[in-house]
Amino acid sequence: MKHRGRHRRRRRGAALRAVLTGTALALTAAATLISASQAEVTESPGALRPLTSSADTGRLRLEEHLVPARTLDRLATAMGRPVGVDAVLQSADRVLREAADCSAGDRASLPVGPAAAHAYCWDPADTGDDAWRPASVTTSGDADDDGVRGTRQVVLAGWTHSTTTGRPGERGLARVAFVDADDPAHLTYRWALLVVPVDGGRDYRGLASGVSGMVWYRNKLLVTTTAGSADALYVYDLDRVQRTTVAGAAVGRVPGGWSADGYGYVLPAVGSYRFSAGRCTPSGPPCPGALAVDRGTAPGSLVAAEWTAPGGDRRARLWRYAFGTDPARPGLLATDTAGRADAVEAYRTRADGIRGVLSYRRAGADRPSWYVGRLPDARDGHGLLWRQDTAGARAARCGADASDRCWAQGAGSLSYRQDTGDVWSLSDRMLFTLPLAALDHSLG
Repeated sequence: MKHRGRHRRRRRGAALRAVLTGTALALTAAATLISASQAEVTESPGALRPLTSSADTGRLRLEEHLVPARTLDRLATAMGRPVGVDAVLQSADRVLREAADCSAGDRASLPVGPAAAHAYCWDPADTGDDAWRPASVTTSGDADDDGVRGTRQVVLAGWTHSTTTGRPGERGLARVAFVDADDPAHLTYRWALLVVPVDGGRDYRGLASGVSGMVWYRNKLLVTTTAGSADALYVYDLDRVQRTTVAGAAVGRVPGGWSADGYGYVLPAVGSYRFSAGRCTPSGPPCPGALAVDRGTAPGSLVAAEWTAPGGDRRARLWRYAFGTDPARPGLLATDTAGRADAVEAYRTRADGIRGVLSYRRAGADRPSWYVGRLPDARDGHGLLWRQDTAGARAARCGADASDRCWAQGAGSLSYRQDTGDVWSLSDRMLFTLPLAALDHSLG
């Protein structure tokens, strides 16, 4: 049975490569039309500067706060037995369209260079309201060595609702698209709303927070929180998805059952991490903006980039935490006996406006490189993507003018699939993937 599953994944991978090859030609042609407008070349962020002093590293220390088991059990008893990822995917009610079926405006949001190998636009039912925006992505390749969760390849995409527009009860909420990516020519998905248990598990509230970063490791989903929150990261258990029973606009317990702003599933938080030094500030702990998993370290690690406004004076920090190895604590960070997690590596970069981060050790390199995708200073047009290490930085280039305004519009986070060599990311309009090798080639 194990060998048949392995062969099935190989055949699926061959089919994926065939689809990506054909689609890449069309996307490259579209990107070429855009490149003429990319004329700006931005100053290099230079080499990474290691942060080693206790004053610097101490600001990165996290404290773990887990939701009591009795709280989660009380909620599950009231709502019904929790379900897992497969159950959500089996009830998928949305379809992602391939690039050829997307509008020109959607395709214009894709990277100019390197061109996406394959890209998808969301169901029109989810893109008509500009108040909801995609920002983060992670895959089953982050979660497991073989890249499969249960029986499927899965992509999770985090969206955040605006805090100023739309229905008041919906403002600031966060949702996750569970995408069945097993068939690259037919991606389907279903939404779940992120919530936080309250009143000892007798109710829940919506997570009113931006999810600019999101990672899936083992059975846990870690997401960033809005700047100024007491919590730096929220933790969710993907084996504890709960079904709702009332299709109303409220979020929480209502007469007759449980509601989640019309969504059929909720994902209750099982814990959070807070900075020991307090809320994030320019001179204190950093506000995490982008997250990724680095499966090339032993154990795997969570990498993070600080959010700073593009074009401002503040420069960002990049750092990592080790995941724990205790089988009784799958997917949680490594902590000491007091529940504290310390950064195992940290740097300062002159890059700002970072929306995506990756750490990956290339063949022959003595240490990992850090890839950072950033917004343009004007917050419109195409962004930039850099590869940095302690020796210097290189930018992805496009067009005859060697512009570095090549990355996606409104670019989101980055997720590297070690089993396939592909990077998944998002623009403000589309979900896309490309080989890491193509990205490195564009960097020279």
